[in-house]
Amino acid sequence: MTVHALRDEEVHLLRKEIEMLMAERQRLLQVVGAAAVLVANLDSDTLPEEEDTIDAAEMLAELLNGLTEETLKDALESVRAEMDDRPQA
Repeated sequence: MTVHALRDEEVHLLRKEIEMLMAERQRLLQVVGAAAVLVANLDSDTLPEEEDTIDAAEMLAELLNGLTEETLKDALESVRAEMDDRPQA
């Protein structure tokens, strides 16, 4: 195999890896967006009083608050797009 062919194969493999990472990022943004919507709609007064439930909700809220504004915006937009694509009841 020539040096040029090896380089082309490396570029092809890198391109595939980047495409897979971008698809995974999109899926993760949708998960984060859904979690953000869930937390925003939770009523802390109606959460079960189990310590594990409260700890999990607090951890999720803290992690969401730790995201950059741009990432959270992208996540919410990805969920909004998903919700807009669903048939209305």
